[in-house]
Amino acid sequence: MRSMWLILASAMLLTAPAKGEDAYPSRQVSVIVPFAAGGTADIFARMVANHLQAKLGKPFVVENVGGAGSIVGVTRLARSAPDGLTLGLASTSALAINPSLYGPKLSYQPDKDLQPIVQISMVPNVLVVNPDKIKARTLPDLIAYLKANPDKVSFGSAGVGTSQHLAAELFQQMTGTKMVHVPYKGSSTMLTDLISGQIDLAFDNVPLLLPQAKDGKLALIAAATPKRASFDPNLPTVAEHLPGFEAVAWHGFFVPAATPKPIVEKLSAEIRAFMQQPETVQKMAELGADAMALDSQAFAAYIASETARWKKVIEAANIKLE
Repeated sequence: MRSMWLILASAMLLTAPAKGEDAYPSRQVSVIVPFAAGGTADIFARMVANHLQAKLGKPFVVENVGGAGSIVGVTRLARSAPDGLTLGLASTSALAINPSLYGPKLSYQPDKDLQPIVQISMVPNVLVVNPDKIKARTLPDLIAYLKANPDKVSFGSAGVGTSQHLAAELFQQMTGTKMVHVPYKGSSTMLTDLISGQIDLAFDNVPLLLPQAKDGKLALIAAATPKRASFDPNLPTVAEHLPGFEAVAWHGFFVPAATPKPIVEKLSAEIRAFMQQPETVQKMAELGADAMALDSQAFAAYIASETARWKKVIEAANIKLE
């Protein structure tokens, strides 16, 4: 009789749901977005959260935790319990730029404190000029103009050390040109001054630029993507004239580093499937982004390569944050 009970117990264990996998999530999940509500990153996060809630049967509630260029929100994510009940969105600056800008002073270390789940987006940056201040409409003409006018052309960014700033620094390093950096506290103010002619040019995310370009207030010169962007295949890339140039923004989901592997794999599979749905791809394109679905391992490798690349740019430009 005892042996029969042992056999039955073993069978029940074999068929029972895995604690960290099939039973996940056991309750509400927090989704930290380290940016203000209403922006592109926030929209991305809510799209994915709604999908996960519908598929996994528990609420996935977005929490906007902005501050310090996303450092506040990412730090909170890194310090959360590694139980899969807190995940978050993070971007290029937080994962591939901040470690080189802040060094050991940074309140989290991406490779030690966070586990990538999946990359969900690539947002093209575009080199754009004020059409009244800069008459060049092709990249070769613009480079020639910059070389003939060193330190006389200004470029704006959303702040020191942001992806927009580093894109312009990389451009200067690869072209041998010199411009004056004018940092702002965000893209919206910078674009206002670019349109009014207070500054001359900038690299910025395409969703913010397209409406102004369509109205003739700005002129798009080239995309900073490795290949021509889907939003305008006729727009050349910087890389066509400067091989190897790439400066894109990207977003992905993460959990605290010690989160069990079955949970990471389950979230990765669900999100990747969602990002590859035609409706999702179309919605992302409407927002000016390319839908991505890199799994955890591939995403980790991509982050490492991006970190090494931007570290070289930061060191060459001698960018330091107090």
